[in-house]
Amino acid sequence: MNKALPKSAKAATNQVRINAGVWRSRLLKFPDVEGLRPTTERVRITVFNWLGQDLTGKTCLDLFAGTGAFGFEALSRNAKNVVMVENSRLAFASLTQNQTLLKAENCYIFFGDAQNYLAQNTQKFDVIFCDPPYHKGWLDTLFPQLKQHLAPNGVLYAEAEFDLQDSADFIVQKRGKAGNVVYHLLTVNN
Repeated sequence: MNKALPKSAKAATNQVRINAGVWRSRLLKFPDVEGLRPTTERVRITVFNWLGQDLTGKTCLDLFAGTGAFGFEALSRNAKNVVMVENSRLAFASLTQNQTLLKAENCYIFFGDAQNYLAQNTQKFDVIFCDPPYHKGWLDTLFPQLKQHLAPNGVLYAEAEFDLQDSADFIVQKRGKAGNVVYHLLTVNN
């Protein structure tokens, strides 16, 4: 017989932890949103090991921000600023609440579609985090635009339900797998 989780147990599952930096061990709460699948703590630790522990002076873009774990972690590790883009109203509201809770002054949160944001913005970023919904072909559509938004020597972190290969736009520098998630660090293919 399956029992429903008590509200307190369910609420505890809707949070992610910042792993390092000025907000180390702070918990970020987020709502139940269809398709929102937070990147595991183990994967985020690996990604920030790949990026280097200190992001001082880096500008970051967190597309499909969801919980904001990547963006807030980057700010915690001294990123100069982070732009987050999210098109779920519930997730967007949660991001703004966490921004207020952390007093994240260098965090800019936009409500809307990732493609529209990229089309209307010319800013270049040192690090782009891209973890779109699966099975919708987002990465193929976004890669040409993302290439234009990377600063020289910038890197793209991308999560997918499959293994990415080198392409006309990007070269895979590192990859890992956790369950059904394949995560990658890519650089521009010049």
